[in-house]
Amino acid sequence: MTDAAASRTERRAAAAALALIALYVAPYFLLGEDAHIRIHDNLDSNIAWYRVLVRSGAWFGPPDAVIPQIMNGLPRAALGTEFSLLVGLHAALPPMAAYAAGQTFARVAAFFGMYALLKDFFVRAPRAWPVRVFAPALFALTPFWPSGMLSTLGQPLALWALLHLRAGTAKARHWAAIVLLPFCSSFVLGFFFFLSGMFVFWAADSLRRRKWNLPLLGGIAVMTALYLGVEYRLLLALVFGDEPTSRSEFVSSRLGLWRCVRLAVKNFVLGHHHVATKHAAVVLPATAAAALACAARPDWRRAPEGRAVIGLLALSAALSVWYAFWFHKAWQPLKETVPLFNTFNFARYHFLRPMLIYLGFACALSLFWRLGGRKGRALAAAALIAQAAVLAMNHEEIVYRHRPTFREFYAKAQFAAIAEAIGRPKESYRVVSIGLHPAIAQFNGFYTLDSYNNFYPLAYKHAFREIIAGELEKNKTLRTYFDTWGGRCYVFVAELGKKYEFRKTSKRRIKRLALNTEALARLGGRYVLSALPIDNAAENRLRFVRRFDDERSAWRIYLYEVDLPI
Repeated sequence: MTDAAASRTERRAAAAALALIALYVAPYFLLGEDAHIRIHDNLDSNIAWYRVLVRSGAWFGPPDAVIPQIMNGLPRAALGTEFSLLVGLHAALPPMAAYAAGQTFARVAAFFGMYALLKDFFVRAPRAWPVRVFAPALFALTPFWPSGMLSTLGQPLALWALLHLRAGTAKARHWAAIVLLPFCSSFVLGFFFFLSGMFVFWAADSLRRRKWNLPLLGGIAVMTALYLGVEYRLLLALVFGDEPTSRSEFVSSRLGLWRCVRLAVKNFVLGHHHVATKHAAVVLPATAAAALACAARPDWRRAPEGRAVIGLLALSAALSVWYAFWFHKAWQPLKETVPLFNTFNFARYHFLRPMLIYLGFACALSLFWRLGGRKGRALAAAALIAQAAVLAMNHEEIVYRHRPTFREFYAKAQFAAIAEAIGRPKESYRVVSIGLHPAIAQFNGFYTLDSYNNFYPLAYKHAFREIIAGELEKNKTLRTYFDTWGGRCYVFVAELGKKYEFRKTSKRRIKRLALNTEALARLGGRYVLSALPIDNAAENRLRFVRRFDDERSAWRIYLYEVDLPI
């Protein structure tokens, strides 16, 4: 095949890759609210937050604005920037449509970013087009954290743009990527680590070449400045805020040496759920095999992809070690002394690993394709097909098929019936939930004292703790979980443990509840929404009102009223 013919075939293959992405996201559009999607750090939090934020009147509020619907006034900074594309989608579209649009945008951008990066810098041989096209498609199909959008999936696009600045070949499209990415991704959940890593790369590269590459430094500086501007709320709160927050009591470094070693190996092989790569079965063995071949064969080692494979694999391993040892107990005294080390998670340099893993995979397959003969090409093709199967089996619709759908989770009709039964303006009372996530009540417009947020006033955490102090005393795991983190400011029940999704099929009952109802009333708590019946409700000064069932809901809700003057 001539190079021209290979180029035509490559364009057709790219169209096929986009069709594969379209097929992957199709269930979100076809099923709508009947789709199964991730609950953790998604349905139980972010999707409800976007709805609350857009409806709060504080979307573009001043820095000291609060969200009255959550925790009697959650700081506005806790719900992120107003300049996020994802928040804009949730303002313009129904929640599930916004979710589908966000998924599609992120995956298409991830494909083009990785494809451009490989084509221009890593896998340049014209006849290696199958690797150059389909490895990016696989990267784009990884089960990334939905609310991160391009926080990790956009890193290849950013690297492509910055490497063109380094090479002196940047055009308008490269600057466009640098300028637009801060509106489609998170600084603290991805690009802080990317940009600080790129600064280290720039410094080392400049020293090696004995020449300051000012265009590259300028690109890094512009991108950093844009992120700081876009996420000014969080910057003001974390760096310049003087009020103690829930993050002030974080205790994250408590592991010993052996547990850190195990965590490093686990992260290297299996990854992390926020930056899932699903690389253990196919990608890692293929990359390791190529690295071993490079060690044994000088021609493979001298190839550009050979040098990249070894370096990327080593860097990925180093980031896993850093991630694990950030939680070693030796760090804790420093974290207690320097608040920034406690409030900001520097372990997240491992958020660079999805890009590194799939770059290494592409370089490994390019070596097999170009230098491995017929068997090498067959192995590379088999690896691409096998990894596609792995990622298909990790689609949300398959992984969460036994969990509630979007419609069943948020149970809009059921919660509308609860609001009607209460018969009072929602802003005039506060609710808490037991056995289900507070985000469900928030999504449906209820004002909640409980929430899933890891940035709120420390004084509120202590006031809320009085409500559940009796339950925390009965369960050390829950006590440690709340006191040393507190991100889930929930009404914990010792006999239920850390489980928050008791569906209507559950036969469990709460037998020995010990709430401080007076503390609940002091915060304005009027109603308890429980997924399970409370046998000793009267002892807790709770009066049973009514049970609510709905065939389109995953829950059976028992409504209790606080039997105290408020």
